[in-house]
Amino acid sequence: MVIGYQTIVGFMPRRNLLLPTICIVLLIAAWTFRNPSPSIERWLDTSAIRGTTSPTIPPNSSPLLSSSNGPPTQFHNDVDLSSPDAPFVVWPLQRVCKEAMWVEGLVYICDNNSGGIGNIRNYIQTCIRYGLEAGATGFVMPKIRKRNETDLADLFTDYLPLEYMFDENHFKDAFTLSCPQITLYDNIKDIPGIGSKPNIEHITPKKFGNREGCDWRDQNRHTDRFGDRFRRWLNDVKNGQLPPSKDHPRLIRFNWGVLWDWQVYRDGPEFANTFGNILKFNDQLLRLGEVTLQKMHAYAKANGVEDGKFLGVHLRTESDALSFWPTYTTQTDAYLKQATKRGFEAAYIATGDPLEAQNFAGAAIEMAQMRVVSKTDLLEDEDLEELESLSWDQQGLIDLIVLLGSDYFVGTMPSSFSIYIAMKRHLKTEGIYTRPYKVGSEGDGLSYLVGNYEKYWEGWLYMWDGMWP
Repeated sequence: MVIGYQTIVGFMPRRNLLLPTICIVLLIAAWTFRNPSPSIERWLDTSAIRGTTSPTIPPNSSPLLSSSNGPPTQFHNDVDLSSPDAPFVVWPLQRVCKEAMWVEGLVYICDNNSGGIGNIRNYIQTCIRYGLEAGATGFVMPKIRKRNETDLADLFTDYLPLEYMFDENHFKDAFTLSCPQITLYDNIKDIPGIGSKPNIEHITPKKFGNREGCDWRDQNRHTDRFGDRFRRWLNDVKNGQLPPSKDHPRLIRFNWGVLWDWQVYRDGPEFANTFGNILKFNDQLLRLGEVTLQKMHAYAKANGVEDGKFLGVHLRTESDALSFWPTYTTQTDAYLKQATKRGFEAAYIATGDPLEAQNFAGAAIEMAQMRVVSKTDLLEDEDLEELESLSWDQQGLIDLIVLLGSDYFVGTMPSSFSIYIAMKRHLKTEGIYTRPYKVGSEGDGLSYLVGNYEKYWEGWLYMWDGMWP
């Protein structure tokens, strides 16, 4: 016999129904209005960080993502970390900061940043990561050395603010939420107790460990021990300095060249795959890059390409390219082979050499029946004027945004620009839990980099182990 609602009622006097009914209603109310789950709590708006209230918001609409209860489950499905406008996932950095041994009065100055975007990002991030390991309770806002526009190999002209490339408020918000123990100073003179003639100590982190038998280009194999060894040095009065304190701050700056130094996956994929998003491009570059990307899709569609698909090409043959890098011919042959293999009919080219771009476009038509355009071909009127007002490196960031959005990317090894794009695109595969890119193969089906993969140090393969995507 099936026992249903009517049967139960039939055996129960009506006057006894009131108490069970009240209990059921209270249980439903308690379930409905229970505390929000971590999957809801992790979506925090920047306005909440600045002290104002904000309603709970859905994924992909906030520049900062946080979980107050630790790592959320299945988070890698929530956001595309390969996007140049991806939000910053806070909890992996929070975890690193919770493990830190803080030193009051220790301030890191991360301003030895020069070169292209791949180098500049990694200079800043490597300095910050070491500073966290050391226990620095202060950082001076990073600055960027401007490249000489007439001599691309000259990387050391004026110091420019972080906003030259990146969103400064986003950077500050990310640290405010992740590491409240840290104070960010706009300038060295803003540090309390610094005096009129600040003493800045220069260090090379690899020297705080026995690297016997290592190649000088290899990453620091002693990052687990760096913090303890550095703090011992910092507190050793034999070095001629008092230990740092609130009234006696110690300022640390790296000697130039510390960039592919930290083995990024030592911190786990969650940190490795999200740390890069503390550096988000400024609004002007993001807007112009997105406009260019949209125009590229429209160009491909107008030329009969289904869904506006296009190949992204980084041709690295400018005057500052190193002599042992793949030549124009090597790059062109490899790129057009991939284009033919994958059936591309439209391509976007990124290069600082207009003549080589023209040569490549001619070869692409002849060898692959593929049309090739650049940002200057796509933009017009006010957008073109805005592009031309940007520096050489800023214009390169417009290229980078378009190449990240391409359907397949080809670049050259060992250009840090190409490597960064391939690593960033790789985050499409598994999101926050993405495993390292398989170097020297067809990779992940999203990118291909031509180059020499035979020797780890001479071929600069160590860059893949020391770069945050």
